[in-house]
Amino acid sequence: MKVLVTLLLAALGILPAPVSYEMGDGVTQAKEVEVAEGKRAFTKWSAQLPAFARKEAYRITVTPKRVLIEANTPEGVYRARTTLAQLEKPYHCGVIIDYPRFAWRGAMLDISRHFRDKDFILKQIDALSEVKLNVLHLHLTDAAGWRLEIKSHPELEKGAWRVGDTWREWTSTGSRYGGTYGGFLSQDDAREIVAYAAAHHMTVVPEIEMPGHSRETVYACPEIGCNPDSEDLCPGKEATFKFLEEVLDEVMDLFPSEYIHIGGDEAGKRDWKDCPDCRKRMADEGLTTVEELQSYLVRRIERYLNAHGRKLIGWDEILEGGLSPNATVMSWRGTDGGRQALKEGHDAVMTPGNRCYLDKAQDAPIFEPEGFGGYLPIDSIYVYDPAAGMPADKLEHLLGVQGNLWHELIPTPDHTEYMLYPRIFAIAEIGWSPLSVKDSDDFRERATAMAAGLRERGYHTFKLEEEVGERPECNLRTDHLALGAAVTYATPWHRNYPAGRASALVDGRQGGWSYGGNWQGFLSDVDVTIDLGAVRPVHYVTATFLAHPSAGIYQPKRVRIDISTDGETFTTVSDLVGENPDGLYVPYGAPVGRDARYIRYRATRTKEWLFTDEIQVY
Repeated sequence: MKVLVTLLLAALGILPAPVSYEMGDGVTQAKEVEVAEGKRAFTKWSAQLPAFARKEAYRITVTPKRVLIEANTPEGVYRARTTLAQLEKPYHCGVIIDYPRFAWRGAMLDISRHFRDKDFILKQIDALSEVKLNVLHLHLTDAAGWRLEIKSHPELEKGAWRVGDTWREWTSTGSRYGGTYGGFLSQDDAREIVAYAAAHHMTVVPEIEMPGHSRETVYACPEIGCNPDSEDLCPGKEATFKFLEEVLDEVMDLFPSEYIHIGGDEAGKRDWKDCPDCRKRMADEGLTTVEELQSYLVRRIERYLNAHGRKLIGWDEILEGGLSPNATVMSWRGTDGGRQALKEGHDAVMTPGNRCYLDKAQDAPIFEPEGFGGYLPIDSIYVYDPAAGMPADKLEHLLGVQGNLWHELIPTPDHTEYMLYPRIFAIAEIGWSPLSVKDSDDFRERATAMAAGLRERGYHTFKLEEEVGERPECNLRTDHLALGAAVTYATPWHRNYPAGRASALVDGRQGGWSYGGNWQGFLSDVDVTIDLGAVRPVHYVTATFLAHPSAGIYQPKRVRIDISTDGETFTTVSDLVGENPDGLYVPYGAPVGRDARYIRYRATRTKEWLFTDEIQVY
């Protein structure tokens, strides 16, 4: 039955896949679509659903003479119409019953790192709403730019302009402000975006970063930093809270969303320990750590938002130092933050970076625009289940799922769309469709067709039908002299990237396009010695290193290969200087042509991380 249903869905092209579809005979001759909103029979049937699913639920019945939409609300009617819009006319007879799995189905656009104007955002609302996404999260402020007009603080406009069009140009020249690159949304722009989204039954959730990622704010308003060069807001000063409340007053006036996102991630807290205002605040409030000081700020802001009928949501760092009573967590550093939030009775939205961060390369990085560390194809997103590993008795607190598109390395609007589509379709189907109807092959067919339709309408999408796929080497088992040999590590692998641990470099398994997996990571030089078990003729030794500079992973600056027959006296057979520092996957090897039992392989790091997958001996 599932095979038949998925074949029908592929033919119909419905995305996200509906809960059920029963196909009848023939096509309809009806010219108009009838709508029965709040019809008693449908209302009685849908009463069994959770409140959020009931709100968006619909039924489409197509007969030879009639096309009928039944729904409880205008939102349900709208969802039904998006489904009908994906079907070819004349409609085939049948019945579609549909409702969402999760209440929160979101997409985040980072318009701080690279500004995107009103018209671009409206264009994306059109496409995102067609796949039943219902939350547009706008990352409005960050060190790279303040992107919203605040009338009570017009000086913030200074933080909207920087020196350097690209992220690298800006950061490599001292991250200076006051240039000509940037922009911001006027309050009229924001109101138009909110109204347009509402017409598409989509909520716009604004994010105003605090206390970290706030260098542009301190630049514009130095009185709310611990010092004029601070990257974080100063939680010790009352002026900071007065500023935040004034900003939030205007944000809440512009954005009627239930949730206001306050960021809360990656606060450096560098200046707090030495700031007299922060030290006084900690003493007055009985706080012992800077994490508790951040929690004080979050709790105070939450009380302010709650008093105005709003809810606070933030990245999972807001768990540190104690979570505010009613706060909602957006779990991005894996799934642990979401799991902890649910266990404590807090709501959570799942957006783990390894599954939901769309700034990573979506195909072979050697052919793609530079991504922000790693490789995340659409298939790896599609198999993600936000409920997996979550406490079963707390799933009512799991609001849903969101895809995030950070813009550090995405300088143009066309590039934004290229990274967004079609991968955001996978997020849409994860959030809407029940697990019972999900099918990867069928989804790819529907996603490919939908992306092609967007291109016909002027969107710039990745062409899924031209996908190269995973690095071929990772699907092959390499046979060589050191396979299964004993390896002694003079420098340890990093605990977060162990690969196969002690056997990782001689297990015959090479890495994929992304770090992790079969790639073993070192936050140090690499210094390992392989024991072949007996003296053998050795002709060649090589190892490949991976580089993702955006993730702090670089090629080695030097590689040295030594050999020995007794494990005590070693002879250098190769001392290589790194000649391709910008290469993503570079082999470092050399001919040997001597007998040896022990191979010592050393790689000197350029900076930060080294990743290698297999030392091959022939």
